[in-house]
Amino acid sequence: MSLTPHGAAGIIAPVSQPREHDMTTPPEVEQRLREFAETYGRIRGEVRRVIVGHADVVEGVLLCLLAEGHAILEGVPGIGKTMLVRTLAEALDLVFRRIQFTPDLMPADITGTNVIVEMPGGRRDWEFRPGPVFGNLVLADEINRATPKTQSAMLEAMQERSVTVAGTTRRLDEPFFVLATQNPLEMEGTYPLPEAQLDRFLVKLLMTMPERDEISEIVDRTTGRDVPRAQRVADGPMLLAMRDLVREVPVASHVRDYASALVLATHPERETASPMAAKYLRYGAGPRAAQAMVLGGKVLARVGGRYNVAFDDLRRMSRPALRHRIILNFEGEAEGIGPDTIIDDVLEHVPEPGNAE
Repeated sequence: MSLTPHGAAGIIAPVSQPREHDMTTPPEVEQRLREFAETYGRIRGEVRRVIVGHADVVEGVLLCLLAEGHAILEGVPGIGKTMLVRTLAEALDLVFRRIQFTPDLMPADITGTNVIVEMPGGRRDWEFRPGPVFGNLVLADEINRATPKTQSAMLEAMQERSVTVAGTTRRLDEPFFVLATQNPLEMEGTYPLPEAQLDRFLVKLLMTMPERDEISEIVDRTTGRDVPRAQRVADGPMLLAMRDLVREVPVASHVRDYASALVLATHPERETASPMAAKYLRYGAGPRAAQAMVLGGKVLARVGGRYNVAFDDLRRMSRPALRHRIILNFEGEAEGIGPDTIIDDVLEHVPEPGNAE
């Protein structure tokens, strides 16, 4: 499923030419922007050298990482979710951790625990043994198979960037990025994430089956003697510097208003709701959806070599930012209406500020 609605060419394609005031940008700023785009291109190219297909998902994960958020990835088993995160960690020289969520997984299995160790002189003391959440890129595989208590331990780490064990709070290393996966087919014996917890993910990405030629390429790459591996092209400090540069992108007030209008158009009880939202939704998205669209728009602007967020950036971010934050009503579920269909209706219903009829 593409990140770009209405058949848009690609998530990082430039959406407008630089404005006149862009031409007077100081040389040092232009140099930083060039370095940003070049580094992004190297990271993306190295990941795609290993991962076959899924170009929009690769770009969506990179976008989320640069926007300082977390992503939830939905797809059937065996289509490269683990390989994607591991490859990204290799390209960025970051610590990769994988947590397989199961019903018997306990919070301490994620956060770590205190154990008694033998000290010099025969004395015993407590020592903290960190869990797998103490990594930079953490894959929470099939997160909906763990109990709500265990899910909450993971989501607390995502939100607070720290864990508390035995009354002691320990900060997680930065950068810290969680990619949680869900299998859309096998739902028996699962504990679906509540909407309030899903809202903590910046984006939701859909990973579909590859095409015939892509499957053939996957088989060729993975069954030979030399399996491709990503080479290091960046590191943690460089990634953090890129994040800082993303945060500096200005957002005009009318662009922020457009993001707010898109979010409010998903609320069925409001007069501004789109026709499909009013008919098929039980609840709309919250303020975090607008934050996700704006942050993602800032990354798109930087990668596209632009100096501000455009309306098209928000539209390109609408599906991944909204699809897990809107809740269908009974009629919507009965008719099999997909969230992306409603989001497209919202985009058609909400005019850009200044273009209202």
